[in-house]
Amino acid sequence: MANPKIKAYEDKMKKTIDTLDQELSTIRAGRANPHVLDRVTVNYYGADTPIAQVGNITVPEARILQIQPWDAGVLKQVEKAIQASDIGINPTNDGKVIRLVFPELTEERRKSLTKDVKKKGEDFKVAIRNIRREGIEDFKKQEKKSEITEDLLETLEEELQKATDKSIESIDKLVEAKNKDIMSL
Repeated sequence: MANPKIKAYEDKMKKTIDTLDQELSTIRAGRANPHVLDRVTVNYYGADTPIAQVGNITVPEARILQIQPWDAGVLKQVEKAIQASDIGINPTNDGKVIRLVFPELTEERRKSLTKDVKKKGEDFKVAIRNIRREGIEDFKKQEKKSEITEDLLETLEEELQKATDKSIESIDKLVEAKNKDIMSL
């Protein structure tokens, strides 16, 4: 199995990929996706609380998100929080629920979003490469201090490179899937 010295760096790479996955899920792609509200918080009894924790979020239709707070008194705060966020959709409040209607994305907006997604992917690839560089520097220091052999150093560098390649491949797949999602519809 993977060398324990490599494991720490593989874990860092995995966390980096998970972070990218979470960030990509907040980018709206024409369809209503409850994850666009992940970063939106509402002041609920003095505490900033994610919208998902103050009510039900449903998708009654492909381009509509519906938020039904468990406490009707928080409806106005939820509406204000959405308006203050960077979602760019004006909520409609009927006194019981809040609806977010996602407009069709224009071709220009889709292309712009795919560029943003690609840029995010590139940024995360750089982060993966930085983890690899950090690992190689660490292994070279260990070899200098005679904690590991030259042969082991070479083996660790090869294993770390394989982990890096695998991580970058995962990032490419995430970016490709998100761009396909954005361009479909």
